[in-house]
Amino acid sequence: MRFLGRVDYAPTFKAMKEFALSRPPDGRDELWICEHPPVFTLGLAGRAEHVLAPGTIAVVPTDRGGQVTYHGPGQVVAYPLIDLRRRGLYVKEYVYRLEEAALRTLAHFGVTGHRVAGAPGMYVRLDDPCGHAMLPQRPRQRMSGSPAPVPDFSGLGKIAALGIKVSNYRAYHGLALNVAMDMEPFSRINPCGYAGLRTVDLATIGVPTTWDEAAHELAAHLSRLLSA
Repeated sequence: MRFLGRVDYAPTFKAMKEFALSRPPDGRDELWICEHPPVFTLGLAGRAEHVLAPGTIAVVPTDRGGQVTYHGPGQVVAYPLIDLRRRGLYVKEYVYRLEEAALRTLAHFGVTGHRVAGAPGMYVRLDDPCGHAMLPQRPRQRMSGSPAPVPDFSGLGKIAALGIKVSNYRAYHGLALNVAMDMEPFSRINPCGYAGLRTVDLATIGVPTTWDEAAHELAAHLSRLLSA
């Protein structure tokens, strides 16, 4: 586990990609925890029209999945650099465990996080972030061949984003949890490609905590869930 502090995005992206793809088969897995100066990152599916008004904030293309998101001070970013085959994890299970780590971190702060069908990441009820009622738009089992659900973000705010890349069973990129940020830059994009999607952080929903506390809590849950 490595706590990197605040580091620029582009060299960190380059370093984790090199680590993931060039290490020997018996190389040790690592978990990098950091925050970034303001930057928009565009995934492989990203479309330019979702970047509405970047202003002076750089837009960096990446090789992760997904659309556009924002990273900035006050956000905990976790990059698990692991060999999925050696861990015995399929991609779907790996994504589930990343989301579960975010859920458990939110629970530590008394917040109920939710999954939304068809939309990776973690969401909270804006009117009741601590309530335990299940979402009607939660993921459900569907019949083989049925169409994917259209995400429904009614009454929700996104508090954690997820985007990964897997090459030759090596995973990199990861998870970002919003703790206490300047949220204005999110208004300059369609977060994750969804126009009008509200983005929140722990501070917005009334949870007073520090970056360090949230970072160590998330890192602990990731370490446990990915080592199992």
